[in-house]
Amino acid sequence: MSLILASTSPARLQVLRAAGIEPLVRPSEVDEDAVLAAAGDLSPAETVLTLARAKALAVADSGEALDGFVLGGDSMFEVNGELQGKPHTPERARERWEAQRGQTGTLWSGHWLVDRRAGSEGGDGVGLVKSARVTFVDDLDDAEIDAYVASGEPLWVAGAFTIDSLGGAFIERIDGDPSTVIGISLPVVRRLVRELGGSWPALWNRPGAAS
Repeated sequence: MSLILASTSPARLQVLRAAGIEPLVRPSEVDEDAVLAAAGDLSPAETVLTLARAKALAVADSGEALDGFVLGGDSMFEVNGELQGKPHTPERARERWEAQRGQTGTLWSGHWLVDRRAGSEGGDGVGLVKSARVTFVDDLDDAEIDAYVASGEPLWVAGAFTIDSLGGAFIERIDGDPSTVIGISLPVVRRLVRELGGSWPALWNRPGAAS
């Protein structure tokens, strides 16, 4: 039995590896804009949960023979009343940092787990949302913003920041589970595994992890 990660996020993979789990990585091919358009008006929590569910089910129902739990995740950052995903461009990343320095926002992280263990009854799975409050330093200058954007790191992460790499120096405080800000809450994933009748220690498969 294994954990199948329906994501190419290096940060999520790193968190799982540090927790003793080497997942099978199976990227989902989901049109996020189409999923949200079909869902209608959603709250921030509903938005990330809807996308996490779509990603997990896309992999779980892809036709590939799987034996384990399929995990989908999605994260977005809410600041100044605006819900933000990945900026994708340097211009947008710079605009976001100019607006959010010194501010506090909420990182929403959706998790969806589907049971595709051999012999299981299948089903659409279960999900949970976790959030954490993030406060940025208020003395971040334009040169630091330019250097951070030029690094390329903020272009492909929700909210245009990380806490576990270059962006960590620009975070003043986190209120909540730090792994949630990275994009995956280990306590939430454990809870979902148990809800589906699984064992969290049974997923420990990295060298040095207990078995």
